[in-house]
Amino acid sequence: MSSLKRYHIPSAPARTELRFANSRFIGSANYTPTVELAKDFIAQVRAEMPGATHHVYAYLIGFGASLTAGMSDAGEPSGTAGRPILAVLRGSGLGDVTIVVTRFFGGTLLGTGGLVRAYSDTARAVLDILPRTERIEKCSLTINISYGNYPVARQVLEAHGAEITDEIFATHVTVTANLPVTAVDACTTELATVTAGQAHVHHQNGV
Repeated sequence: MSSLKRYHIPSAPARTELRFANSRFIGSANYTPTVELAKDFIAQVRAEMPGATHHVYAYLIGFGASLTAGMSDAGEPSGTAGRPILAVLRGSGLGDVTIVVTRFFGGTLLGTGGLVRAYSDTARAVLDILPRTERIEKCSLTINISYGNYPVARQVLEAHGAEITDEIFATHVTVTANLPVTAVDACTTELATVTAGQAHVHHQNGV
């Protein structure tokens, strides 16, 4: 299994404003654990400021190997807006986050370098004030065990910090649990030991 992945996610939305050559750049950031929620947040910002010239955005959903990234220049010259915001996000250590930088044009063209700087600086500014909390990547396990092994198996799961999410009692017991990825190997080994190899453990995607 992979090693423990700790990363930060937004714990509350944030918004800030910078000015460059009379143009207003308003950075909005929020927690978006799915692409659908990222799109909802982008639409929300657009609805809040319908008179803006551009709503440039970038998002990172997930973290590490399971990362999904997206961006848009929203009518700005290619590579001057969405890509700089995404670069700031990639260097932030955050996951499950969307930034929208809204521009109200002030009458002065900024040029390619000026746009890159304005969008990058606004993205950094909103991240500077964004509240964060730590998230630990977990793995979902499904364990099939006998009724006789159920009590000791549950003790092992709880000892390794598992969150029991479902239990089905039929001809055998099926337990579904979320476990920090760093604890999966040790927990699986101990389950095999205490059940004399009779526990059948299936690893599912990270959660």
